[in-house]
Amino acid sequence: MGLFGKKPAATVDQAQLEQMQKSMESREAELIYRQGIVTMRDLIAPPSIEVESAYLRLGKRYCKTIYVYGYPRQVFTGWLSPIINLDELVDLSLFIYPVESQVVLTNLRRKMGQLEASYSINQEKGLVRDPGLEAAIQDAEELRDKLQVGEERFFRFGLYLTMYADTLDNLNQTTRKIEGIFGQSLVYTKPTTMQMEQGFNSTTPLGTDQMQISRNMNTGALSTSFPFTSSELSRNEGILYGLNRHNNGLVLFDRFSLENANMVVFAKSGAGKSFAIKLEALRSLMMGVECIIIDPEDEYKPLCEAVGGTYLRLSLASKTRINPFDLPRVFDQDEADNALQANIISLHGLLRLMMGGATVNTSTGATLSSPLSPGEEADLDAAIINTYARAGITRDPLTHSATPPTMNDLYNTLASMTGTGPGLAQRLRQYTTGTFSGIFSEQSNVELDNPFLVFNIRDLEDALRPVGMYIVLNYIWNKVKSDRRKRLLIIDEAWQLMKYDDSANFMFSLAKRARKYYLGLTTISQDVEDFLGSKMGRAVVANSSLQLLLKQAPSATDIIAETFKLTQEEKNRLSQFPVGEGLFFAGLNHVIIRILASDTETQLISTNPGGTKTPPPTGGEAQ
Repeated sequence: MGLFGKKPAATVDQAQLEQMQKSMESREAELIYRQGIVTMRDLIAPPSIEVESAYLRLGKRYCKTIYVYGYPRQVFTGWLSPIINLDELVDLSLFIYPVESQVVLTNLRRKMGQLEASYSINQEKGLVRDPGLEAAIQDAEELRDKLQVGEERFFRFGLYLTMYADTLDNLNQTTRKIEGIFGQSLVYTKPTTMQMEQGFNSTTPLGTDQMQISRNMNTGALSTSFPFTSSELSRNEGILYGLNRHNNGLVLFDRFSLENANMVVFAKSGAGKSFAIKLEALRSLMMGVECIIIDPEDEYKPLCEAVGGTYLRLSLASKTRINPFDLPRVFDQDEADNALQANIISLHGLLRLMMGGATVNTSTGATLSSPLSPGEEADLDAAIINTYARAGITRDPLTHSATPPTMNDLYNTLASMTGTGPGLAQRLRQYTTGTFSGIFSEQSNVELDNPFLVFNIRDLEDALRPVGMYIVLNYIWNKVKSDRRKRLLIIDEAWQLMKYDDSANFMFSLAKRARKYYLGLTTISQDVEDFLGSKMGRAVVANSSLQLLLKQAPSATDIIAETFKLTQEEKNRLSQFPVGEGLFFAGLNHVIIRILASDTETQLISTNPGGTKTPPPTGGEAQ
């Protein structure tokens, strides 16, 4: 029996031993596994830390901490804004310690006694008055009164800044720049020499003040150090324009919320201006904003087809027809009564271009024309009115639904008149039966009801370009007047229109009047000097609340800096911006913006000749 009794005990001991061995192996395996895992602390910590008396070296990067020890008697609101918006890598910590008002009042009472005693002694000795002593007494009295009634509170305030750079020279340069900015406001700083590690720890997100260097401040003075003063263009409505490089925030903005929705875009070729505006047009369309585009380089066709828009190619070889005699559909009764008269006035300007001997100097691009005489103007006016009358259209709005006449009908009317009529008809013949016939002498075969409408003028002949642009702009203006809703009118390469007086005047009129009709005019140009060199171009800029300045040619930076009142730093950056990055002005706010687009958006709007479908690093790309 004894033998039988020992065998189970030996079996149990062996099982426990095996289990213990397996448990130890499991713990060893878990320990090895945990040692091989990268912890969060490993990811945050730098690979090495080198502590010197005047700086720290974190891995390959240098850093230095400074603290503020002196303030002027008065500080203005936002005095920290230049530091926060500085394009340097800086960590900033503010430590605020409330102090009991009763303790402060007791100390102020004692301090007031000392100050007044010093003032009395100076008077008894007949010394020259001390303005600093008088100011101290006045400030202490004022602060004591406000503390007594609870209007102010008292705090201890500590401010530390840690700057980072890749080299020691760059670190010293950044330090001098920040000290200079502080010095302009009479704010004095010192480096945390021999305490760099403690200074660095005081600016980490741990919230530990290891320096304990603070200054007395009341509520009013402390409020001026409010740190969230960086330029911000993020709102609850609007579209995404890009990334704010000042603070990595989103530039989310509605251009129709400003006093006017006009925008000018200046950039050199390849800087990404067309990319940025096509991106804005696509996103605006999704928000219910109609887009009308004048495309001089056939860039908008893929985007137009992708969104189901209407693409109109204007040229003698195109089947597109636009009748200048079309009357707009007007819903307002007062404007309906004047619709015919307004269109006749517009036709006068058009016919002056067509019959005034308008030609284009191919070397300079200038329009050469001889004006019509007063007699010719009078006969032309009568001919236009009679041409409408023969089609059954008078000033009565009920007749405006009749089929409008065409340029051929006006030619026949002039030819049948006496006086200067036949001569004017001869000058008009090239647009009716001559070389330029068809495109503007027949009934319209296009509709402008599509929310995305593109006029391609790339193939429009040079001699026809002034006439074509005048008709297109007038056609658009009639649509804008007749049906008021949010619209964007985008004119790419606008410098080409500024060469012609009539189209330049029309653009100026649009810029001034667009706000009343819920229209946002966007003018894009790479020839900055020609655009801003004309009176009308400068007027268009003056009537635009938004400006987007991407990378510029060095020769254009001076005129742009003068026009937009840029700082020296902004001027220096203009010629150094990467593709898709620039200055964005919206009213009084301006930020450095980086244009961002998704892969799908990039595929729709990319105009890279290589045909790449990958968005560039900065979100924009060459035209």
